[in-house]
Amino acid sequence: MRKQKGFTLIELLVVIAIIGLLSTLAVVALNNARQKARDAKRVADVKQMQTALELYYNDQNEYPKNISAGVLGQGSYSCLGTNGFQAAGGCTGTVYMGQVPTNPKPWGDGSGAAKCLDNATSAYSYDSPSDGTTYRITYCLGANTGGVDAGYQTACSTGIAGCSDPY
Repeated sequence: MRKQKGFTLIELLVVIAIIGLLSTLAVVALNNARQKARDAKRVADVKQMQTALELYYNDQNEYPKNISAGVLGQGSYSCLGTNGFQAAGGCTGTVYMGQVPTNPKPWGDGSGAAKCLDNATSAYSYDSPSDGTTYRITYCLGANTGGVDAGYQTACSTGIAGCSDPY
């Protein structure tokens, strides 16, 4: 009787199944890490915008005003200068934020009540009363991040979250 060299079909199938299982686990972990990274960026973006708005307030004695639900990071709200939010390349005087950040894609993070639906509802949005005494930045997180709960949140001059109606 001759001794055969090589692997049997069963051995090969077991190895392929193990590799498939490990790669599936890696992809799931990678997707979760990406969602957490997007949420961490959202919190960092809002804090950065708050810092720029506070610098603006220190110089102008008011926040940019007469803005109702302007989507930050695009159109007329791409940079923050002496004359408030302006289109990209249009900032004049002191520039407090050269490029206002936009919500990272994809927007559909989270699940259930914390589901961030699309850019129309998840974009960073700014509004302020006509007297410029305060502001609201609305944003959405897919999961609890940095002490901020998942779901739609509102930041204002008093904090990063929980400002239901500052004016």
